[in-house]
Amino acid sequence: MTLSLTHGIEFSPKPFSSGLNYWSSGDGTSATDTYDIVGNAAFVPADQDFGGCLELVKTNSLQKLRYTEQTQIFPETYLLIKTRVKLMVGGLPAVRIAGWAGDRDGNHVANVTQIGPSTSVQNYGQVYEISAIVGPGLRDGVDMVWGAAPTFAHFGLDITGPTGVVVRVDDFTIEDISHLFQRDALNIVDVRDYGAIGDATTDNYDAFVAADQAANGRRLVVPAGAYVIGSPLVLNSHVEFQGRVIMPPEAPLVITKSFDLPTYIDAFHDEELAFKKAFQALLNSSDHESLDMCGRTVTVTEPIDMQAAVATRDTFEIRRVIRNGQFYASGNSAWESDVITAQAYYAASNPTTLSNVQNVQDIAVGSLVTGQGVGREIYVRSVNPATQTVELSEALHDAEGTQIFTFTRFKYMLDFSGFQKLSKFNLDNIEFQCNGKANGIMMAQEGMIFHILDCYITKPKFRGITSSGRACQGMLIDRCHFVTNESSVQAADRVSIAFNVNANDAKIRDNWASQFRHFCVLSGANNIVSGNHFYQGDGVPNGVRLAGIVLTRSNTASTIVGNYVDNCFIEWTNEHDETPDFTVGFGFSALSISGNVFLSGQVADWFSYLVVKPYGTGHGIANLSVMNNSFKTLNGPIQRVERVDTTFADIDRNRLRNLRFEANSFENVTQKTENPVVVDHTQSSVATTWTVDTADALPFGGYARAVQAYVPQSKLTASGGGAVHHMPYVNTNVGSAKDQVQLVYPGAIQETVSVTIRCDS
Repeated sequence: MTLSLTHGIEFSPKPFSSGLNYWSSGDGTSATDTYDIVGNAAFVPADQDFGGCLELVKTNSLQKLRYTEQTQIFPETYLLIKTRVKLMVGGLPAVRIAGWAGDRDGNHVANVTQIGPSTSVQNYGQVYEISAIVGPGLRDGVDMVWGAAPTFAHFGLDITGPTGVVVRVDDFTIEDISHLFQRDALNIVDVRDYGAIGDATTDNYDAFVAADQAANGRRLVVPAGAYVIGSPLVLNSHVEFQGRVIMPPEAPLVITKSFDLPTYIDAFHDEELAFKKAFQALLNSSDHESLDMCGRTVTVTEPIDMQAAVATRDTFEIRRVIRNGQFYASGNSAWESDVITAQAYYAASNPTTLSNVQNVQDIAVGSLVTGQGVGREIYVRSVNPATQTVELSEALHDAEGTQIFTFTRFKYMLDFSGFQKLSKFNLDNIEFQCNGKANGIMMAQEGMIFHILDCYITKPKFRGITSSGRACQGMLIDRCHFVTNESSVQAADRVSIAFNVNANDAKIRDNWASQFRHFCVLSGANNIVSGNHFYQGDGVPNGVRLAGIVLTRSNTASTIVGNYVDNCFIEWTNEHDETPDFTVGFGFSALSISGNVFLSGQVADWFSYLVVKPYGTGHGIANLSVMNNSFKTLNGPIQRVERVDTTFADIDRNRLRNLRFEANSFENVTQKTENPVVVDHTQSSVATTWTVDTADALPFGGYARAVQAYVPQSKLTASGGGAVHHMPYVNTNVGSAKDQVQLVYPGAIQETVSVTIRCDS
């Protein structure tokens, strides 16, 4: 740009032969006197060294000589000002190039260097060349750094030293030497050419703005140095950072043409800081919807507070994506969990609040809450020191009164908990190398459609993904890979959980997980869990296995389809119910389990693949569908595939309704379970009352509550062998286990019938 701007321009002043009215004894502006009226200067037409020149008598301690016409100053332009002088009479003076800088409004720019290097004149009659370079940037060889403010100048000489001195001055030349400072004048803009100084002190905001505006498609270069930028900055040019920038934490740097993590690492020379600033820019600019990490690994030495990186925002609901990179946990102490024990009061009438909490100010949002009567994966949503209250993510099932609770704050590589609401946020193709030190992701307090896809969460210390609030509403976890840090730990002793969900409508699809305590804890309703493989085995003979999926709401309204449930089971509870005894409502209901592969090996024979665990009395089971699944065990059989865990309460088997337990396959399972179950009953001797036994084939030890169908397999015969055509009536809930029915005929008969019996209404 400089070459085109200055092409054809004559920078050099008029020769002295054109008249002394062009030369001022002051700063060169119109208000100063010229040498044609001052009287201490004369034009010499034929000097032996100079030809035409100016002879000047020094009458002041500082004798100024300035060209009265303006010399234009252009962006990125470096000018060489030079002349020659010789001493004729008098003492020994010093001589230097000097100038007066003016801005576009004609005002003096006083804060720039306006004198060049001084040359001492030591000999009479000797010719001395005096020169200086003026330009916008602090470059090697530049004597007067002017930045971007000056637009014109009055150039000339200063003569210092004794008065009475007579010197002769040759005509001045001013030359554009910008090409000496520009590696590629057509494609590169150097921020120093607009006044940037990389001294770690000077605020370079204006210089960067000016350089960016002047670039106009060219690449912006930030040379070596430390450049302070004190305000939010948007750069619309492609930028090459050789030096680093220093910015306040709250000030975003938005690099619109090179918006990726490597560019920010180049800009800040610090991986963690660069990621924070790039994320800050992502949420403070509408130019980009995603931050590409470009395959870079960020070594994380402490939890990254994602909201603190943005500072001015605690709510964001526009789609944003972070993709294609890796976070690597390093260090130790920064990842240690904070553990607080405190006494608090709980009442079921206020089910998600702890009151009268001691040391409440020490409890962190996002802390896991444990204690008597506290279900799994309950977290602190908010803390109010003024009222001494703590808001919980879920209700407590049996914690009435005052007790000691433990609050454990795990440390996460990416911690979004400072956001009040964060929606439509995506993490795509990212690996979290937790290294058994850190945990993976802590979500915001509120939000919708947090999407984690094609990610690897490797060796989290305690948790892979944690929701402490309701930001998991509609959450999507797709094609992710969860790798345990507890592969050598027996299943019963593991503590890590891949993820939890508190809110509704989660979609958990096509993931793989190995050897966690639980694959997931799902508290909300209307979830879809499909196509996942989660393995939780160990090498212990007759070993204990824990739940892969934990459903903590009785009315779950969820679908579990097409999964590989490997050495674990599905546990269905109501542990997040503040009134766990059934009174009114749906109870355990609305669950579909279909098309899954259930496999286990080396498990105790009492192991089951579906466990219902009521935390209160009076519950039935309704609208449960278990269909088209494959149930298989290796290294010894199991008794049955389903059971009720009666640790707290049993189910009310008179309240089973609309159970479909059909079309499943069983391998190495002692008792096949069906509802309805078809029993072929042979009555070998004539009788009026036939007792038909389901032989414990009804699910959950259900009662024989209804006969759905009755089909004789041959003719019914009386004692004499004659055919009869009787239809029986039915007695249900017969026997000590109520798992039998009676067929009661009007006369004594015998033969074989098929009876379809149901345990539900």
